[in-house]
Amino acid sequence: MGVQRVMGIETEYGISLTGAPHANPMVLSGQVVTAYAQAHGVRAARGSWDYADEAPLRDARGFDMGRGVAHPSQLTDEWGSDDDPTLANVVLTNGARLYVDHAHPEYSSPEVTTPRDGLIWDRAGELVMRDAVRRLAASPPGINLYKNNTDGKGSSYGTHENYLMSRTTPFADIVAHLTPFFIARAVMCGSGRVGIGVDSRVPGFQLAQRSDFFEVEVGLETTLKRPIINTRDEPHATADKYRRLHVILGDANHCDVAGLLKLGTTSLVLELIEAGAIRERLAVRNPIATLQAISHDPTLRQLVELEDGRRLTAVQLLWRYVELVSAHLAATGEADEPHTAQVMHWWVHVLTALERDPSSAAKEVDWVGKLAVLQAYRDRDGLEWNSPQLKAIDIQWSDVRDDKGIFNKLRAAGRFTELVTATEVAAAVSAPPEDTRAYFRGRALERFGDDVVAASWDSLIVEIPGQRALHRIPMMEPQRGTKEHVGDLLEASADIADLIARLRADGAA
Repeated sequence: MGVQRVMGIETEYGISLTGAPHANPMVLSGQVVTAYAQAHGVRAARGSWDYADEAPLRDARGFDMGRGVAHPSQLTDEWGSDDDPTLANVVLTNGARLYVDHAHPEYSSPEVTTPRDGLIWDRAGELVMRDAVRRLAASPPGINLYKNNTDGKGSSYGTHENYLMSRTTPFADIVAHLTPFFIARAVMCGSGRVGIGVDSRVPGFQLAQRSDFFEVEVGLETTLKRPIINTRDEPHATADKYRRLHVILGDANHCDVAGLLKLGTTSLVLELIEAGAIRERLAVRNPIATLQAISHDPTLRQLVELEDGRRLTAVQLLWRYVELVSAHLAATGEADEPHTAQVMHWWVHVLTALERDPSSAAKEVDWVGKLAVLQAYRDRDGLEWNSPQLKAIDIQWSDVRDDKGIFNKLRAAGRFTELVTATEVAAAVSAPPEDTRAYFRGRALERFGDDVVAASWDSLIVEIPGQRALHRIPMMEPQRGTKEHVGDLLEASADIADLIARLRADGAA
């Protein structure tokens, strides 16, 4: 399998309204989703998402949290009233979901099977958000969006990863072996941030935008008492076969290499865990304090104390994972699989650069590239880390507009290593991946959108003209509904009734 598994990224975008810092972000987010949906002929309404199979309070440790004690932000299966403009929610023809997630517009990518495709459809989300901003700018003052994870004033919002795993893998093994990896991963995948502490009150620069907002090692919450390992047990697939690992620790990446490594190295470590191939304890003493200490040290000298007494830097700890993965790939014969080989190449390349001289990874790692720009301003203008100018640059770095966002301008100038093409990203705005059920979801919406009443990750609900009852098309297997499986069938169907008849004949509905 190597790096290949069903995966995806959910990104909540920071939002602001020029000249109105106290504007209601939920209303603004609704305007973002609605503006994009209306411009592209997509239905934006509560009914466009099917909440029937969602269970956000089910815990992987074997119990359900009571609704009475859950924070309102955890109740993602409640949708409120039909006329609430803050609940805009659409499914796009590329298989993604675009909706209001509390105070932010969120783009949830379609399911993909490789880290490279994860990059492509995540970057497609940037174009979706940029399109919405451009359309809203026609009525100044306009709304603007930022692909980041904190406003620098105490609020944090997520970039969540999702990985499909075998249900048979003991959750305790996931916690034990993934926690040390996540604690160290920020040196490769952090997006960089001006300020220390949740409200950036302490001057300084750190590697990751999210680290200061984490409080516990394991838990169900995502917006308070954030855990390193999230226990939400909501597979969006055949429940007795699959587990969906919901990762809330990561940053929103702009650099292709960092984004590839975030998905690819995590998938490889999960394969080790599923195979039972980690036979040594790498448990970290004081995990939360260590996670934050690593983030606060751009020199990468901070030592990680393991429970067995070893003291390693984060880079050295990641090298241990490289050794374990390399041995496993050699034993299974997966080392030469192209997507796996690409991830391993960049993993070794980036760790070598970070170990030799962190600044040499500026083209591949977000925090390193951002620090280089900020340091140039500090050197030129004599700025301290608590300078409002540096904080403004930090926010502008992630501006989604191509002519305003600092990262976007530097990427256009060739300052960063690119692994996917602009053409691939542009195509992914409207076209779904071809090797997961996202293909069926997206193409069915494109061809028969007027007949689709609701959709979710694991179903479509359609209305057949002349029939009173709605029809649910289950999609519980994420790697069915692919172009190879249903492409010809979709193209041959004259209408939704014909599609249902063909699916029934094929045994798929």
